[in-house]
Amino acid sequence: MEFKTLRNIENSFKQIRLYAIVFAVLCTGVVGFAVWKSYSFADEQRQKIYVLDNGKSLMLALSQDASINRPVEAREHVRRFHELFFTLAPDKRAIESNMSRAFNLADKSAFDYYKDLSEKGYYSRIISGNVQQRIEVDSVVCNFDNYPYSVRTYAKQFIIRSSNVTRRNLITSGYLVNSVRSDNNPQGFNLEKFAVVENRDIEVIEH
Repeated sequence: MEFKTLRNIENSFKQIRLYAIVFAVLCTGVVGFAVWKSYSFADEQRQKIYVLDNGKSLMLALSQDASINRPVEAREHVRRFHELFFTLAPDKRAIESNMSRAFNLADKSAFDYYKDLSEKGYYSRIISGNVQQRIEVDSVVCNFDNYPYSVRTYAKQFIIRSSNVTRRNLITSGYLVNSVRSDNNPQGFNLEKFAVVENRDIEVIEH
């Protein structure tokens, strides 16, 4: 009789221990799941940015890794530099304004190229001849495998005179390095070792 009682006590103890283990495992799983969900929720919330629209309402914006947009920003930086540097009007102040803004996007190599053209009287002829110049960038090829990033730009240059329009093929090269973002340099790049590889006439269209 005593043996039977001991066996019952032993079985009860085993059952209680089993229940305790199962309960502990279940609690650990629930706590782990709750912690994981909390971190996931917090991470999702960090991806959301609320912007105050003119002090009236909140607008939801989504944040993302800045490195994802770097190739796009690099091409836009180079495109913007070429538009400023090669768009000319027969107005000294307009030329100087464009050049000043372009120099914020590049190193001294751009200024040296500008100075060389200026000493050869290129900009004086633009002004005196009432010539306009504009550029159409066809493509910007950047290599992001090595730093600094090599870049090559393919564009068409149009020199507009009262009697004709000269179309030129323009190819330039250079290297992009990371820089500080500012109002004058929103993409945060600097174009170094800027050089004109090719700038030849394709056709002259008479008016």
